[in-house]
Amino acid sequence: MDTKSSPAVAGSTDQRAGQYLSFVLAGEIYGLRILRVREIIGMTDITAVPRTPEFVKGVINLRGRVVPVIDARLKFGMSAAEPTDRTCIIVVDIGETDVGLIVDEVSEVVDIPADQIEDTPSFGADVDTQFILGMGKTGEKVTVLLDISRVLSQLDTSAIEAAVQSTKSGGSAESSPGGGNEGNSNA
Repeated sequence: MDTKSSPAVAGSTDQRAGQYLSFVLAGEIYGLRILRVREIIGMTDITAVPRTPEFVKGVINLRGRVVPVIDARLKFGMSAAEPTDRTCIIVVDIGETDVGLIVDEVSEVVDIPADQIEDTPSFGADVDTQFILGMGKTGEKVTVLLDISRVLSQLDTSAIEAAVQSTKSGGSAESSPGGGNEGNSNA
């Protein structure tokens, strides 16, 4: 079996090969392992939860389940954007719970073979890239392959779980089309 990759990374490259749901954030293409994706839904009303990080927009009721929703742009330090008709929520499995990820648009499911995935380049000591599985080459484009369980730190996960528990225990929160913490402004 020829993996067409260097011996040092052959094992990890083989594990990264597979199908990814590609999506767009601020004009760049990202990918999530398709097996982590539960479903894709259009934007809906999001119930804001007080005292959560700015990137946690709130929670939604998805067929009787309370699902926390985060804005991927804000989580990655990008500027906020008004939702469009292409903005959607990707519901992903992060282990203990499902989380909704607001993205600019979903592109397609792509199959990326091992020989088309490269390791994440080094950006220096100050840049954390642990949440990036690698760089997938799809045609002339590069898809940033994300490890969704590492995108959210343990601290983030705790804040999300607290938001869900607050909502389940009857904490008051307002609902708004874009969700979010109304006291925060990036204008």
